[in-house]
Amino acid sequence: MSENSAPQPAEVSREAIQSILDTQRKAYLSEGVVSNATRHDRLERAINAVKKNENRLVEALSADFGHRSEHQSLFTDIAASVGPLRHAQANLAQWRKPEKRKVGPFPLNLLGAKARVEYQPLGVVGVISPWNFPVNLTFTPLAGILAAGNRCMIKPSEYTPATSQAMAQALGAEFSEEEIAVITGGPQTGADFSGMAFDHLLFTGATSIAKHVMRAASENLVPVTLELGGKSPVVVGRSADMDKTADAIMAGKMMNAGQICLAPDYVFVPTERMREFVASSEKAVAKMFPSLLDNADYTSVVNERHYDRINGYVADAREKGAEVVEINPANEDFRQQPHHKIPPTLVLNPTDDMAVMQDEIFGPVMPVKAYDRLDEGIDYINHHPRPLGLYYFGEDQAEEEKVLQHTTSGGVTVNDVVMHVAQEDLPFGGVGPSGMGAYHGFDGFKTFSHAKAVFKQSKINVAELAGLRPPYGEKMLKAVRQQIK
Repeated sequence: MSENSAPQPAEVSREAIQSILDTQRKAYLSEGVVSNATRHDRLERAINAVKKNENRLVEALSADFGHRSEHQSLFTDIAASVGPLRHAQANLAQWRKPEKRKVGPFPLNLLGAKARVEYQPLGVVGVISPWNFPVNLTFTPLAGILAAGNRCMIKPSEYTPATSQAMAQALGAEFSEEEIAVITGGPQTGADFSGMAFDHLLFTGATSIAKHVMRAASENLVPVTLELGGKSPVVVGRSADMDKTADAIMAGKMMNAGQICLAPDYVFVPTERMREFVASSEKAVAKMFPSLLDNADYTSVVNERHYDRINGYVADAREKGAEVVEINPANEDFRQQPHHKIPPTLVLNPTDDMAVMQDEIFGPVMPVKAYDRLDEGIDYINHHPRPLGLYYFGEDQAEEEKVLQHTTSGGVTVNDVVMHVAQEDLPFGGVGPSGMGAYHGFDGFKTFSHAKAVFKQSKINVAELAGLRPPYGEKMLKAVRQQIK
């Protein structure tokens, strides 16, 4: 349960959720073909829901977090929500074009037979969005969902109730409930929502919760896209510019106070450059955040439960012998504060029995492990669950290729962190425990569409001419031999 001041949403009954689903499905079936104009209009109205409510959404985000950087919210949740919707508008007509495919096998590919793939709406898509970027991770999926011609039901997180309510009202002002519906409820509402017979279900959140969501969806054989997380590693090569590297890593780690599914979770650094990395990290933090407690740019951990959890990782590591480096440029006292801010903290050479190396941290704490040979880092990554993101820093092309070719992750950014998620022409998704399926751009349009195969036979009955209809004879045998030669 959230410790924030906003009132918690009341649970919504399973029957009420089912009623909305029935209404949306009926409307979808009655509509028939969803024109480009309709899709473009729905995308425009989604954009309006964000732009018209910019201030309210930013204020709600800050209220839910205790304190959240206004500039960060404008960048990560407002602008980053509008961008994918505009991208979908610009590319919608091209995405919808049928794809020509080759006809075969011989002789069915003769005399004018044709094959194509048409992208058809699925119907009603369910979206369960998380608390860390609640606006962005609600509206970015809508780009693909609406471009594909679907209706949508959204269950936002109960951990950010003010933002969830603001989104519900913003979308409600632009859409009828039979187009887009927002269901603001608690954990039981989320569980019931997961069990609805959607045509597709997108869940963004923790791997542990995803198992329950997938189990519930399986009761109705609902296909799922799971956007999860995990411990995204960073490999710093010997050729890396350490100041630039630490600047990028710490910027990514401190954005949203590390509450990012793609945040760098732990770092591999050459043994001889460990102290240089620490010094560069301290310098980078001091440059970006000369102070932290009253700094409007530095976001709070979302609530007391997560604040205690993250501090517990640090205490556990310290008790088990790790060297802990708290980066606190102004030497502020974090014990007395109105929020739940935590200073960026490095845990040097942690061991695997420490909780900080077992759980996704989701906060501004970062383990740093030394390596003598690059293979040590690669082996470590490969013997742990596959992450959502992986990051390499360095100018050694052969080393970069080795890291990328010998590891598996949802996506990669080279010489920066997180930024591959901002590329609308790249699929965003995980692999294994970090997720399944992908969206963004054309990949999102395809995820939320049914790729329908269409074969159109020629006017001449090629099958009969080729002896592929009874009574069989030498013509059929000739056609078979042609195929298997």
